[in-house]
Amino acid sequence: MQAQMLAPAAVLVAWSLVMLFWMAFTRFPALAKVGIAVGNAPAGVRGQDSEAALPPQVNWKSHNYTHLMEQPTVFYAAVVIIAIMGPSAGDALAAWIYVGLRIVHSIWQATVNKVPVRFMLFLAGSLVLVFLAYRALSLTLFHDPGLAPA
Repeated sequence: MQAQMLAPAAVLVAWSLVMLFWMAFTRFPALAKVGIAVGNAPAGVRGQDSEAALPPQVNWKSHNYTHLMEQPTVFYAAVVIIAIMGPSAGDALAAWIYVGLRIVHSIWQATVNKVPVRFMLFLAGSLVLVFLAYRALSLTLFHDPGLAPA
């Protein structure tokens, strides 16, 4: 059951890399189009510093990639804790639901980016994450060491 619990996390890692490349393949040509050469940028200049020069649709991919480096870190920790402690089928299902919602959230934010829908996707994913955090807490705080294999 550990693999079934860790598989959604692996998929979210892969999806994060998809978003990284989507961001890069969108952002670098847009920067070149407005005359910003990435190779000649002065030291200390960050990607956010060029956002005003780029169309919002280009920035949306970058914003989503940043979001994938934020809240999902809690997901990864919860999934690993649950996998170590012994997940149930419901835990694995919740992890898959979270990943599905994050992928839909990414696609929505990177293409349409209407905030009310994006917020509902974020809220739904956050509620699933609360459940996973609860499961991680309950499996660890109320674990009976006498039940663990020797």
